[in-house]
Amino acid sequence: MLRAGIVGLPNVGKSTLFNALVENAKAQAANFPFCTIEPNVGVVAVPDERLQVLADISSSAEIVPARVEFVDIAGLVQGASKGEGLGNQFLANIREVDAIVHVVRCFENDDIIHVAGSVDPLRDIEVINLELALADLDQLERRIERVRKQARKDKEAQAELTVLEKIQPLLEDGKPARLIDLSDEEELLIKSLGFLTRKPIIYAANVSEEDLAEGNEWVEQVKTLATEENAQVVTISAQVEAELLELPEAERQDFLEALGVEEGGLKSLIRATYELLGLRTYFTTGPKETRAWTIRTGMVAPQAAGVIHTDFERGFIRAETVAYQDLVEAGSMSAVKEKGLLRSEGKEYTVQEGDVMLFRFNV
Repeated sequence: MLRAGIVGLPNVGKSTLFNALVENAKAQAANFPFCTIEPNVGVVAVPDERLQVLADISSSAEIVPARVEFVDIAGLVQGASKGEGLGNQFLANIREVDAIVHVVRCFENDDIIHVAGSVDPLRDIEVINLELALADLDQLERRIERVRKQARKDKEAQAELTVLEKIQPLLEDGKPARLIDLSDEEELLIKSLGFLTRKPIIYAANVSEEDLAEGNEWVEQVKTLATEENAQVVTISAQVEAELLELPEAERQDFLEALGVEEGGLKSLIRATYELLGLRTYFTTGPKETRAWTIRTGMVAPQAAGVIHTDFERGFIRAETVAYQDLVEAGSMSAVKEKGLLRSEGKEYTVQEGDVMLFRFNV
């Protein structure tokens, strides 16, 4: 399951956003720092209208969407890398996620105290990024000391040392490790270290309801920075997300459209996370259930089968495959077969977005 950690300074709207995204989450959204003492975890369904369409075609008894786990990590402050404000504990929580959602305050509100006394998203981002970089640098320096001794006799240790020394100057400058390009082999050498600043990041620019459609000057500043960092930006409004929860499901889309936007923050965040991590969705469907499966772009059919069960990958024979749109237009799996749209794909087939698949395998 995909895991995304929600981070940011205190009082930027993290816990309000988390509560709204997860709906039943128990994070305490209060107007003071460190109201989140333990990381709150919530699992949300990935919104995908294609599931209901496939379920109707197959008369499925159940729909099982893909899921994303959001971890609400307590507000970081300057000095977190040295333990300020329970920082070390929270930094450890971030190491366990696949991507970071960095919530940045881009709204004025005199009733909500800013920990630094004023709204300045670039300053806030710099504080968080510097703390993450300092935490990584501390870990890197300790690792270099250990690896340097091994490198005299061990070629793998030599290779790891070379990668670490590539990253070191960036972290010393307070810059994120993700700015450096590494080969797949180099990436593997440092994977176990879980560098915080190597993780893909999405800046969630939290705006007022009035600025959700068009953004504001602060959002533009965040977008400029994100371009330099190869990061993504999603404009969200924790206020709007909270208001959506008060509305009946049938009225939510009309409310969003009245504000000038097509989708809520959950859809926007998940879409951006999928793009950032290079993820795709394929489907299995039948009378029992219609289910969405998340895979990485470039996975071949046996690997995709392995996401369901490792036995499927080991015993893979072939994958009976049809494109989602072809199945919808045909109206049924039997019509797909009659029209010759059902393909038999082998071990080398790269699974495409929206493929509907049935795996044949040996037990």
